[in-house]
Amino acid sequence: MALDDEQLKERMNRFVPPTTEILGQEILEIDSAAGRVKMKFQPVAACRNPMGNIQGGIMVAMLDDAAAFAAIVKSGKRIGIPTIELKTSFFAPAKFGVPLFAEGRCIKLGKRVAFMEADLFDEDGKLLARLTTSAMPIDLPEPGQLVERK
Repeated sequence: MALDDEQLKERMNRFVPPTTEILGQEILEIDSAAGRVKMKFQPVAACRNPMGNIQGGIMVAMLDDAAAFAAIVKSGKRIGIPTIELKTSFFAPAKFGVPLFAEGRCIKLGKRVAFMEADLFDEDGKLLARLTTSAMPIDLPEPGQLVERK
């Protein structure tokens, strides 16, 4: 029996990638039919740059997760989504200590290539960064390196 979006959200928030602890990641909404996810992040202090903001590479990691999760939920099955290429544009710094929000969208999910994008916002809805990416969907027969969040 397939999971509905609410059940899928609960499962994906329970069985998480190891980076979840560092990024403070939580899935807020899933629309599997549309291939869209909304996520919240609150990274740990070690993710700050010398100016005290969230380091740009960490912002990319958040956006990459949001985009990948969008493709995963659109697929309707257990897949890996290794990145082929990505581009990120930064519009404003991400302040440390406040929640950040991402929306990931799967634009096209093909058998060999998926195209996704994701936006990162502050708590006031200000656009901080945008990522566009493509990846190679692969079937995952096992749960991979997920850890169970208690």
